[in-house]
Amino acid sequence: MDYLIIFFFFIFSFLLSVVIMLLSNLVSFSVISNEKLSSYECGFNPFNDCLRKFDVQFYLVAILFIIFDLEISFLFPWSVSLPTFHFFGFWVVSLFLFILTLGFIYEWKKGVLDWC
Repeated sequence: MDYLIIFFFFIFSFLLSVVIMLLSNLVSFSVISNEKLSSYECGFNPFNDCLRKFDVQFYLVAILFIIFDLEISFLFPWSVSLPTFHFFGFWVVSLFLFILTLGFIYEWKKGVLDWC
């Protein structure tokens, strides 16, 4: 019975998304042109092979962003449930943030964040 409202929110959000998608297809109009059918490459005409090598720095920064973004998302539920954990929860998250900070310092010292 406690989860019934979550089920109703799920059904409501699903139906709302379907209605919005149907309305957008009915109301909008589309004109197909050669510009829309061409491949998009930052406003430039394609001038090189799409399989060229990228610098590893782009991948490292993307992975670091995902890691730090996920770690920050762990802090939101912790901050809401902090009163139930008391000191134990506080020290566990303090250890978590300490390890996160050590990892950030390690990456900084290795030069992962340098672009020059």
